[in-house]
Amino acid sequence: MAEASVTVDQNQFTCAICLDLLKDPVAIPCGQSYCMNCIKSCWDQEDHDGVYRCPQCRETFTPRPILARNTMLAEVVEKLKKTGQQATPTDHYAGPGDVECDVCTERKRKAAKSCLVCLVSYCESHLQPHYGSPALKKHKLTDATGHLQDNFCFQHDKPLEFYCRTDQQCICDLCTMYEHRDHETVSADAQRTEIQKKMDEMQKEFQQRIQMRQKDLKVLIEAVDSITRSAQSAVEDNRNIFIEMIYSIVRRRSEVIERIKDEAMAAVSQAKGDMKRLKQEIDELKRRHSELEQLSHTEDHIQFLQSWQSLPVVPEVGFGPRISVYPRCSFENVRKVVSELKDQLENVCEKKTAELHRPVTKDTVLPVLVPRTRAEFLHYSRHLTLDPNTANRNLHLSEGNRVVTWKRETQSYPGHQQRFDSIPQVLCTEGLTGRCYWEVEWSGSSIGIAVTYKGISRKGMYDDSWLGNNDKSWCLSCSASSYSFWHNNVQTAVYGSHSSRIGVYLDHWAGTLSFYSISDTLTLLHRVHTTFTEPLYPGLFLWNSTAKLC
Repeated sequence: MAEASVTVDQNQFTCAICLDLLKDPVAIPCGQSYCMNCIKSCWDQEDHDGVYRCPQCRETFTPRPILARNTMLAEVVEKLKKTGQQATPTDHYAGPGDVECDVCTERKRKAAKSCLVCLVSYCESHLQPHYGSPALKKHKLTDATGHLQDNFCFQHDKPLEFYCRTDQQCICDLCTMYEHRDHETVSADAQRTEIQKKMDEMQKEFQQRIQMRQKDLKVLIEAVDSITRSAQSAVEDNRNIFIEMIYSIVRRRSEVIERIKDEAMAAVSQAKGDMKRLKQEIDELKRRHSELEQLSHTEDHIQFLQSWQSLPVVPEVGFGPRISVYPRCSFENVRKVVSELKDQLENVCEKKTAELHRPVTKDTVLPVLVPRTRAEFLHYSRHLTLDPNTANRNLHLSEGNRVVTWKRETQSYPGHQQRFDSIPQVLCTEGLTGRCYWEVEWSGSSIGIAVTYKGISRKGMYDDSWLGNNDKSWCLSCSASSYSFWHNNVQTAVYGSHSSRIGVYLDHWAGTLSFYSISDTLTLLHRVHTTFTEPLYPGLFLWNSTAKLC
């Protein structure tokens, strides 16, 4: 009779520990089969606690089971070897950064899943019982992770299944009965659901912010492209304009030179004609002088008289109109006019060039991006220090020149031309451009938080010395009951709740200066839109107060 043909799955005869065909197969009380050496080695490692587990189903045995070779299973394995049905593992060995299978005893393979009930990570082969055993199918599998022990309570050695809202930590069921008995506790799933809702809301908010920032980014990219194209066009246009200006100046130079040459040639030609005529008159006068000289030596009176009669009665030669001669004649007037033209041209160029310092005006497409949160403002924070050379003698500096206090007693500061001699004010050492943010914490009667050009006057009690009372400074005045803003001696009422901390944001390039009240929230008090032409120095005015640069 022919032998019956039976198709078998090679995984059924593979040791779940070495992942090879069973060698000296043995069956343990839970029904799982292993190589005798593999299960012995596995249990030898657990021998210290007297409890022995099945590497797959995690069933425990006490005492250690006695192992006996399964003869029938060994014969089946031998037949598989003869028919060439070798078990070939399909999973991969674990590498750096991979989660290793906790069951593999020799070379560790890469874990495919982790069981949150067994608290063990399994490779594909060792994971098979969780798919086939009805009891193991109820276990919760998750992506392989190397931090399964974090899911156990270190105090009670039980799974973390609950969440204590009072202490904001995960706990086990025993924790709910003892350490966290009177606390507000919920299941981990319930807390996860609640947090997930908050996360969904946060994700929506982040998505909205992303879309908003993407729009801002798109506008900026378009603005940069526009500015680049405009700048390239301006460079080319200005190059052509300057070339035309140079050609025009060269033409004017040539015209002036030609005119000077023509006038010089005409003057020289006229002078040469006059010179020739003068030489002729001189020769004729010399000839007649010689005749008279010769006649005057004639001794014969009759001959003398006869010769005299033959001479012209009036010597007209040499008695014509005088020739105007200017021995120092020059073109000094032309040089003077051209020199004045040069000075005028330089003045015009200097004035017009100053207007080119801000090539992108406020009507440009470039947007002004203003931070929205305090965290965003802090990206532009600047470390500021107070300049002792500017401090009025009623102001005391401390804590590395970052704290200033108004004092009735006069401080012993040396004389300095930058010091405010009459008004209790002080400036920072740093001059600011670009985007800058700083905060001032204050207490007392009243304070002025300001920025100013360096050229503000330091002498006397006049408006040109007070922060905010001139066109060189901008000042937010703060008291316990009110705010006001000052610039160029004009006061503007500012409304807002009292705060002991004021934030200042400067965008020098965009021409904006903003003051914020800082408490639990950040609230805009006042914003200035103008054009800043110089670096700005933060400054403080104090009266019976103390201020600190934060």
